[in-house]
Amino acid sequence: MKLDFLNIDKLVVAKANMRSRQEPDVSDILPSIRARGVLQSILVRPLDDGERYEVIAGNRRRRSAFLVAEERREAGDSEPVMVPAAIMEPGDDAAAVEASLIENLARLDPDEVSQWEAFVRLVKEGRTPDDIGATFGLPELRVKRILALGNLLPRIRTLYRKEEIDAPTIRQLTLATKSQQRDWLALWNDPDAHAPIRSNLKDWLFGGVSVPVKYALFDTEQAGGPVVADLFGEGGYFADRDQFWIAQIAAIARKDEAYREEGWGEVVIMETGDHFRSWEHQKAPKRKGGRVYVEVRTNGEVIFHEGYVTEKEARRIEKGEKVAAGIKIARPELSSALASYVDLHRLHAARAALLASPGLALRLLVAHAITGSVNWQLRPEEPVIQKEATKDSIERSPGGFFFREQQRDILQAMGFDADDPSLTHNSADIGPLLTRLMAMPDEAVMGLVALIMGETLRTGSVAVELIGLSLGIDMATWWEADDAFFELLRDKQLLVAMVEEVAGPTVAQANATEKTKTLKEIIQNYLLGTDGRKRCERWVPRWMRFPPSAYTDRGGVAMVRAHAEATKEPEVEEGQETDLPELEIDIGEEGDAPATDGGEEEQRLAA
Repeated sequence: MKLDFLNIDKLVVAKANMRSRQEPDVSDILPSIRARGVLQSILVRPLDDGERYEVIAGNRRRRSAFLVAEERREAGDSEPVMVPAAIMEPGDDAAAVEASLIENLARLDPDEVSQWEAFVRLVKEGRTPDDIGATFGLPELRVKRILALGNLLPRIRTLYRKEEIDAPTIRQLTLATKSQQRDWLALWNDPDAHAPIRSNLKDWLFGGVSVPVKYALFDTEQAGGPVVADLFGEGGYFADRDQFWIAQIAAIARKDEAYREEGWGEVVIMETGDHFRSWEHQKAPKRKGGRVYVEVRTNGEVIFHEGYVTEKEARRIEKGEKVAAGIKIARPELSSALASYVDLHRLHAARAALLASPGLALRLLVAHAITGSVNWQLRPEEPVIQKEATKDSIERSPGGFFFREQQRDILQAMGFDADDPSLTHNSADIGPLLTRLMAMPDEAVMGLVALIMGETLRTGSVAVELIGLSLGIDMATWWEADDAFFELLRDKQLLVAMVEEVAGPTVAQANATEKTKTLKEIIQNYLLGTDGRKRCERWVPRWMRFPPSAYTDRGGVAMVRAHAEATKEPEVEEGQETDLPELEIDIGEEGDAPATDGGEEEQRLAA
């Protein structure tokens, strides 16, 4: 035989070819040949006319190449499609039939494990999955599926070869680490245990909650992060759930901003895991106060429910429908960026104050342990900050600086790297760590509890509100108006109200028609005592205080909603016992919470 490239138009199917009875199905290999051409030589024999060749083996590749040639001709490409061919000597029909049989039977090994063994040898010789697919007439996806068996322990491959475990179970096991596979085999070999299979196995591998790639609202390639593909290469799951949630929350924030720009009065981002109860809401358009409810499920799926109000609100709208018709719904008081700024400063003040109150931190820990929380998977809070200026403001704030310095001291005292971002989510071995903790005095352990709770507090949560109220946090101790704050403040109605707070009603009325830039300058002059203005000390905008309040009745102030939730009276059924035994709380002299009379040094240095 000799090797050569032949024009596809000169190839015909030989009777000796075992696939010559009808045109073969080439849907599986056509995409590969369309992209890369025929990689493995077909087997041909010259015909008597001296011009054409009959295909002894490789008719599916010939058919695919012919279809590609037709597509190119229709697109105006007159270049001939050339196919690599091994040319047999003329005659000898028996040899031709034998060659066709050998070539086609070599495509299908007895089972997938045997195919994997053959494919591994080819990979070691430098073949790609695409090359292997072309060689054996298999789609690249099928080759990858078979090669994925190499991720499995030999014992598991043997079980699959013997059909003791099925394909869906193998598909999930290819997602497992080697240690997880060993743990699973231990369950399989234990007659008194039950090894999870199929979909139950996926839940077992991912700790009950797996996050499919299809639920990402962001570009997974740009965001990065490891993705674990299943055996069939379809979809996949995020290996790092924390990294997924950071990117997903950022995408939700962008969607929030887009909805507000479209004119929606309010976007309610629900707690992760909370279900939107459609039976408790009614549809309502934007002009009648309809909101967007964002339902975030624990598996990463996000559902946007557009245009809803509560049933109670719907009844009010129905009663006043004629009056309300045509009235434009006012935009929310706070933009999402400004709300984020305020929430972050309040969070860091609560974090810093909590360090001096380990007794409260312990009770928060117990509450999280009983009821669960979005952040209660020993995962530190990593807020998505939309503005770089806001990030700089937080890093320079007294609360952020104080918390980080205390955090570094504790990390160093525990033998960890002081530059680690958090104490929680640490990869320390539990044995030595537990031994160290058991040797520590209670006061030191309580300090760790306070730090852990501070790290896992969720931005804008009811817990932050309750800490601020319980400890009487004075935000003037932890915050001063900065450039980042004024950059985010663009609402003229709010600015006039703030001028009245720092300068009085006379000045506010006199400047009510001024531009926002002028109003900001007036506020800054009063806060700094410059330009002949009497200095207004310890001013804090209403939303940032504990308790918070709004400047207008337009709504859209998340911290006010959190306050209402924090101070809501529990519903008690008739006859239900509500009295709890009184608890004597003694957390030690060193750990007592500081007096909160507004003294700056007392709050900042009490820990």
